[in-house]
Amino acid sequence: MSQLSPYRFAGGTAVVTGAASGMGEHMAYGLARRGSDLVLIDRDADRLAAVAGKIRGVRVETLVADLSDIAGLGDLAARILASNRRVTLLANNAGVALSGTFDQVSADEFDWVMDINFRAPVALTRLLLPTLLESPGSHVVNVSSLFGLIGPPGQTAYSSSKFALRGFSESLRHELADRGVGVTSVHPGGIRTRIAETARVASGADEAEAAQGKESFAKLLTYPADKAAERILAGVEKRKGRVLIAWTAVVPDILARLFPTSYLAVMSRLSPSTARKAAAPQRNTTSTGS
Repeated sequence: MSQLSPYRFAGGTAVVTGAASGMGEHMAYGLARRGSDLVLIDRDADRLAAVAGKIRGVRVETLVADLSDIAGLGDLAARILASNRRVTLLANNAGVALSGTFDQVSADEFDWVMDINFRAPVALTRLLLPTLLESPGSHVVNVSSLFGLIGPPGQTAYSSSKFALRGFSESLRHELADRGVGVTSVHPGGIRTRIAETARVASGADEAEAAQGKESFAKLLTYPADKAAERILAGVEKRKGRVLIAWTAVVPDILARLFPTSYLAVMSRLSPSTARKAAAPQRNTTSTGS
C-alpha cells in the first residue's frame, strides 16, 4: 500500500455537508484559512448563508439540501459538479441523533437515521468519487461517532449507522490508498453543538424521561466544536485513518478493545460519570442538512 503525501488544502475545493453549525461550520472556517474553495451544504438556509457570509478570500458556494432524500442526491452531486470541475476533499459531516431502545424506535425512524448517517455519505462518495480520483492527493472524511466504536443501550439505530460508516470508511481507505485518495474516519466524543436542542427521541419512548435525558445530555457536551474541527483538519493533512476527539472517545475506545463484551460494566466500575456519557447520544451535529 503506497504512502500518501500530506494533504494540500490550498488551491483545492472542499465539499462539506452539515456546514451550517457545529463542526461543519468550523471546518468551513478552517478550510478557508488554509486556502480551500468551498461548497457548503445544509438544510438550514439561513444559518448556512450566515456561515458563508463570514468567509473571505476563497470562493464559497452554498447548496441547500435535505440529505434524507437519498433519491435527490444525484441532482445534488450534479449541482456540485456543474460549478466545480474538480473536488479534492469531501467531508461527510452531516448527521442526526436519535435515542431510544430498539422496541421504542419505529422502522421509519430507524431508516431515517440510516439514510442520513450512512446511506447519504455512501451515495455522495460514490457520486463524487470520479472527480476525486481525477485529482490524485484528494481525500474523504467521514464523521462517525464514539458510537461507531462502542454500542451502548438506547442507541441501536444510531450505533448501527455509525458502525456502518466506520466499516465503509476503513474498507474504502484500503481500496483507495494505491489510487491516490485518502480516507479518514472521525469519532467525536461530547462536542459542544446544537445537538441537545434538536436531537430526536424515539416515538415509543416516555416523554418525561426523554426530557430529563435531553437536559442531562446537554451538560455533557463540553468539547469546543472549533477545536474539534481543527483536530479533524490536522488529521486530514497527516492522512490519519482514524481521528478520535476528546477523552470521552479515547477512553471508551481503549476499554472496548480490552473488554470487547463487557466494556460498559468496566466503565461503570471505573467511573459512573464516564458510563453516563457513553449512554448519551454524542454527535457533532443534528439536522438532516447538517
